Amino acid sequence: MTESAIHEGGLRERKRAATRAAVTAVARSLTAERGLNGYTVEEVCEQAGISRRTFFNYFPTKEDAILGHVDDDFPQEVVDRFMAGGAGSPAGEISPSLLADLVRLSLDLAERMSGSGEETRQLIAVIKKEPQLMLRIIGASEEREAEFARLLAAREGVPADHPVVRMAVVLLGNVARKTSAGYFSEGSTRTYKDMLLENIAAARTLFSQPFDLPLDPSGSHQSASKNSQPNPSEGAQ
Repeated sequence: MTESAIHEGGLRERKRAATRAAVTAVARSLTAERGLNGYTVEEVCEQAGISRRTFFNYFPTKEDAILGHVDDDFPQEVVDRFMAGGAGSPAGEISPSLLADLVRLSLDLAERMSGSGEETRQLIAVIKKEPQLMLRIIGASEEREAEFARLLAAREGVPADHPVVRMAVVLLGNVARKTSAGYFSEGSTRTYKDMLLENIAAARTLFSQPFDLPLDPSGSHQSASKNSQPNPSEGAQ
């Protein structure tokens, strides 16, 4: 592929991302003002300057437009930085920097979220107007988690159903959902980053505790190492 083709492809994707963002912004603004049933897709299209066909090329429903597009949740520069972190480890082996890089990835995404105060205020206004959308926002994680699993597996050179990949997706996904529920709750004044780090540190503290494993099939007794107690905030700096 030529440099020109790569540039054109990148430009097209940036235009698509800008269009998706514009549609989401309009849908959120109208929902906050009128409620979900108080406007039509045609009104969104008119304000966003697109056709009805373009709208449905990007989003199946108004609810999906409000939630935003999964591709926009993983900016390329953030993905590239995360993927580069596993470059020094042999394919098929879990890299020793994985936890720290996962935390950094979470912080990068959180910083991107908090970097747009207007978007955050808009989404909070939407949730106040249509509280049931909070369940959609939290529940919309399946597609995002699937994309996250693909990224993680590709970085580590392991199958998508690798146990560490599965657990990373489950644990980080639930931490993110818990953080989002608190962040968007009525009266919340803390930053998303602070709440995210607190929840990650709490999970790390729990899983750093020693415990006894059951007997393995050979009958020998296994114990988790009790010689080291990681600092809960390590890797989250």
